[in-house]
Amino acid sequence: MRSATVTRATAETDISVEIRLDGTGSYDNRTGIGFFDHMLDQLARHSLIDMTIHATGDLHIDDHHTVEDVGIALGQAISRALGDKTGIRRYGACLLPMDDAQLRCALDLSARPFLVWNVPFPTAKIGTFDCELVREFFQAFSTHGGVTLHVDLLHGINSHHIAEAVFKSVARALREAVETDPRTAKAIPSTKGAL
Repeated sequence: MRSATVTRATAETDISVEIRLDGTGSYDNRTGIGFFDHMLDQLARHSLIDMTIHATGDLHIDDHHTVEDVGIALGQAISRALGDKTGIRRYGACLLPMDDAQLRCALDLSARPFLVWNVPFPTAKIGTFDCELVREFFQAFSTHGGVTLHVDLLHGINSHHIAEAVFKSVARALREAVETDPRTAKAIPSTKGAL
Protein backbone atom coordinates (compact mmCIF):
# COMPACT_ATOMS: atom_id res chain seq x y z
CA MET A 1 0.00 0.00 0.00
CA ARG A 2 1.47 3.33 -1.03
CA SER A 3 0.24 5.32 1.93
CA ALA A 4 1.58 7.58 4.66
CA THR A 5 0.59 9.38 7.82
CA VAL A 6 2.33 12.56 8.95
CA THR A 7 1.69 14.56 12.10
CA ARG A 8 3.14 18.00 12.70
CA ALA A 9 2.71 19.88 15.97
CA THR A 10 4.22 23.30 16.61
CA ALA A 11 3.37 26.26 18.81
CA GLU A 12 1.31 27.55 15.86
CA THR A 13 -0.41 24.48 14.39
CA ASP A 14 -1.36 20.87 15.05
CA ILE A 15 -1.78 18.88 11.84
CA SER A 16 -2.52 15.29 10.86
CA VAL A 17 -2.29 14.12 7.24
CA GLU A 18 -3.20 10.64 5.98
CA ILE A 19 -2.94 9.80 2.29
CA ARG A 20 -3.28 6.78 0.03
CA LEU A 21 -1.81 7.24 -3.44
CA ASP A 22 -3.81 4.42 -5.06
CA GLY A 23 -7.16 5.74 -3.95
CA THR A 24 -10.36 7.02 -5.46
CA GLY A 25 -10.03 10.68 -4.48
CA SER A 26 -12.01 10.42 -1.26
CA TYR A 27 -11.38 13.19 1.25
CA ASP A 28 -12.04 14.51 4.74
CA ASN A 29 -10.27 17.84 4.99
CA ARG A 30 -10.88 20.09 7.97
CA THR A 31 -8.52 22.99 8.59
CA GLY A 32 -10.90 25.63 9.89
CA ILE A 33 -10.43 27.60 6.65
CA GLY A 34 -13.44 27.01 4.42
CA PHE A 35 -11.97 28.04 1.08
CA PHE A 36 -8.75 26.13 1.74
CA ASP A 37 -10.72 22.98 2.60
CA HIS A 38 -12.55 23.36 -0.71
CA MET A 39 -9.20 23.55 -2.54
CA LEU A 40 -7.79 20.51 -0.69
CA ASP A 41 -10.97 18.60 -1.62
CA GLN A 42 -10.26 19.44 -5.28
CA LEU A 43 -6.66 18.30 -4.91
CA ALA A 44 -7.79 14.92 -3.56
CA ARG A 45 -10.65 14.39 -6.00
CA HIS A 46 -8.72 15.19 -9.15
CA SER A 47 -5.47 13.42 -8.16
CA LEU A 48 -7.38 10.30 -7.03
CA ILE A 49 -5.26 10.42 -3.87
CA ASP A 50 -7.33 9.67 -0.76
CA MET A 51 -6.71 12.47 1.75
CA THR A 52 -7.62 13.10 5.34
CA ILE A 53 -6.21 16.38 6.59
CA HIS A 54 -7.17 17.71 10.01
CA ALA A 55 -5.57 20.90 11.27
CA THR A 56 -6.00 23.38 14.05
CA GLY A 57 -3.98 26.55 13.94
CA ASP A 58 -3.62 30.09 15.19
CA LEU A 59 -6.40 31.40 12.96
CA HIS A 60 -6.95 34.28 15.40
CA ILE A 61 -3.71 35.67 13.94
CA ASP A 62 -4.34 34.72 10.30
CA ASP A 63 -4.46 31.69 7.99
CA HIS A 64 -0.79 31.74 6.99
CA HIS A 65 0.71 29.26 9.45
CA THR A 66 -2.06 26.71 8.94
CA VAL A 67 -1.93 26.82 5.14
CA GLU A 68 1.88 26.67 5.01
CA ASP A 69 2.15 23.87 7.58
CA VAL A 70 -0.47 21.77 5.78
CA GLY A 71 1.66 22.16 2.64
CA ILE A 72 4.71 20.98 4.58
CA ALA A 73 2.93 17.94 6.03
CA LEU A 74 1.26 16.98 2.74
CA GLY A 75 4.55 17.23 0.87
CA GLN A 76 6.20 14.98 3.47
CA ALA A 77 3.34 12.48 3.22
CA ILE A 78 3.57 12.29 -0.59
CA SER A 79 7.33 11.76 -0.37
CA ARG A 80 6.98 8.98 2.23
CA ALA A 81 4.18 7.22 0.34
CA LEU A 82 6.31 7.15 -2.83
CA GLY A 83 9.16 5.38 -1.04
CA ASP A 84 12.09 4.88 -3.42
CA LYS A 85 9.77 5.74 -6.37
CA THR A 86 10.17 2.39 -8.12
CA GLY A 87 7.81 2.11 -11.07
CA ILE A 88 6.29 5.60 -11.02
CA ARG A 89 5.86 7.71 -14.13
CA ARG A 90 7.67 10.55 -12.30
CA TYR A 91 6.53 13.36 -14.60
CA GLY A 92 3.08 14.84 -14.95
CA ALA A 93 1.54 17.78 -16.79
CA CYS A 94 -1.87 19.32 -17.24
CA LEU A 95 -3.40 22.13 -19.25
CA LEU A 96 -6.64 22.89 -17.43
CA PRO A 97 -9.47 25.29 -18.29
CA MET A 98 -11.95 26.52 -15.71
CA ASP A 99 -14.37 29.08 -17.10
CA ASP A 100 -12.28 32.23 -17.74
CA ALA A 101 -9.09 30.72 -16.30
CA GLN A 102 -6.58 28.46 -17.99
CA LEU A 103 -3.69 26.97 -16.02
CA ARG A 104 -0.66 25.01 -17.10
CA CYS A 105 1.13 22.77 -14.62
CA ALA A 106 4.16 20.54 -15.11
CA LEU A 107 5.90 18.64 -12.32
CA ASP A 108 8.69 16.19 -11.67
CA LEU A 109 8.88 13.98 -8.56
CA SER A 110 12.64 14.41 -8.72
CA ALA A 111 13.55 14.92 -5.04
CA ARG A 112 14.88 18.29 -6.23
CA PRO A 113 12.41 20.88 -4.97
CA PHE A 114 11.93 23.94 -7.13
CA LEU A 115 8.90 26.16 -7.64
CA VAL A 116 8.32 28.31 -10.71
CA TRP A 117 5.19 30.36 -10.06
CA ASN A 118 3.61 32.66 -12.64
CA VAL A 119 0.11 33.07 -11.23
CA PRO A 120 -0.94 36.68 -10.68
CA PHE A 121 -4.27 37.11 -8.93
CA PRO A 122 -6.49 40.07 -9.89
CA THR A 123 -7.65 40.47 -6.27
CA ALA A 124 -5.87 40.22 -2.93
CA LYS A 125 -8.57 38.02 -1.37
CA ILE A 126 -11.14 35.37 -2.21
CA GLY A 127 -13.74 36.07 0.45
CA THR A 128 -11.54 36.27 3.55
CA PHE A 129 -8.79 34.03 2.12
CA ASP A 130 -5.52 35.74 1.14
CA CYS A 131 -4.67 34.84 -2.48
CA GLU A 132 -0.93 34.93 -1.71
CA LEU A 133 -1.42 31.83 0.45
CA VAL A 134 -1.99 29.70 -2.66
CA ARG A 135 1.67 30.20 -3.55
CA GLU A 136 2.74 29.67 0.08
CA PHE A 137 0.98 26.31 0.13
CA PHE A 138 2.62 25.10 -3.07
CA GLN A 139 6.03 26.43 -2.04
CA ALA A 140 5.83 24.36 1.16
CA PHE A 141 4.45 21.34 -0.72
CA SER A 142 7.21 21.51 -3.35
CA THR A 143 10.01 21.97 -0.82
CA HIS A 144 8.95 19.19 1.55
CA GLY A 145 7.72 16.82 -1.15
CA GLY A 146 10.86 17.11 -3.27
CA VAL A 147 8.80 18.27 -6.24
CA THR A 148 9.95 20.40 -9.15
CA LEU A 149 6.73 22.31 -9.82
CA HIS A 150 5.98 24.82 -12.58
CA VAL A 151 2.60 26.58 -12.52
CA ASP A 152 1.60 29.22 -15.08
CA LEU A 153 -1.62 31.18 -15.49
CA LEU A 154 -2.25 31.57 -19.21
CA HIS A 155 -5.29 33.78 -18.68
CA GLY A 156 -8.04 34.44 -16.17
CA ILE A 157 -10.04 37.25 -14.59
CA ASN A 158 -11.72 35.62 -11.57
CA SER A 159 -9.53 34.87 -8.55
CA HIS A 160 -11.70 31.97 -7.34
CA HIS A 161 -11.53 30.30 -10.75
CA ILE A 162 -7.77 30.88 -10.96
CA ALA A 163 -7.11 29.36 -7.54
CA GLU A 164 -9.34 26.38 -8.19
CA ALA A 165 -7.75 25.79 -11.59
CA VAL A 166 -4.32 25.83 -9.92
CA PHE A 167 -5.30 23.11 -7.45
CA LYS A 168 -7.03 21.02 -10.11
CA SER A 169 -4.16 21.27 -12.60
CA VAL A 170 -1.60 20.30 -9.95
CA ALA A 171 -3.88 17.42 -8.95
CA ARG A 172 -4.13 16.08 -12.49
CA ALA A 173 -0.38 16.36 -13.03
CA LEU A 174 0.27 14.67 -9.68
CA ARG A 175 -2.14 11.85 -10.58
CA GLU A 176 -0.13 11.15 -13.72
CA ALA A 177 3.27 11.37 -11.99
CA VAL A 178 2.50 9.01 -9.07
CA GLU A 179 0.90 6.33 -11.26
CA THR A 180 2.76 3.09 -11.80
CA ASP A 181 4.05 2.71 -15.34
CA PRO A 182 3.36 -0.92 -16.35
CA ARG A 183 6.29 -0.86 -18.79
CA THR A 184 8.80 -0.02 -16.02
CA ALA A 185 7.04 -1.22 -12.88
CA LYS A 186 10.25 -2.54 -11.30
CA ALA A 187 12.59 0.30 -12.24
CA ILE A 188 13.36 3.69 -10.76
CA PRO A 189 12.72 6.30 -13.47
CA SER A 190 16.21 7.75 -13.56
CA THR A 191 19.50 6.83 -15.26
CA LYS A 192 21.15 7.47 -11.88
CA GLY A 193 19.25 4.53 -10.38
CA ALA A 194 17.87 6.68 -7.54
CA LEU A 195 15.63 9.67 -7.02
